[in-house]
Amino acid sequence: METPAVASLQAQAEPLASLSISHLSSSTRLKLADDELSVNAYPTDCGGIIYVGVPRYRVPTETDLATIFEVAEQAGIAWLKFDSEAAVIDGLPVFDLQEPEA
Repeated sequence: METPAVASLQAQAEPLASLSISHLSSSTRLKLADDELSVNAYPTDCGGIIYVGVPRYRVPTETDLATIFEVAEQAGIAWLKFDSEAAVIDGLPVFDLQEPEA
């Protein structure tokens, strides 16, 4: 049996996609870890969660992240969870996780 609280909570749900942190360049990964991205982000121990919005609320100044935002908007994804254990997404650029910081 669905309660009003369940229905209300479901109405607030927003799609989240989990993807590999390797889709971010080393400089963007560093900005995410330091909570210095040009968009709303929430760093975690192994990546972070970034708000895209549907439609996206802002275009990131980080070019690698801007590319991902464009794809996320087309897919109807409101949140991106970047994680070292998440899947690599076909068609998105992949950066070497071991590359030196610039």
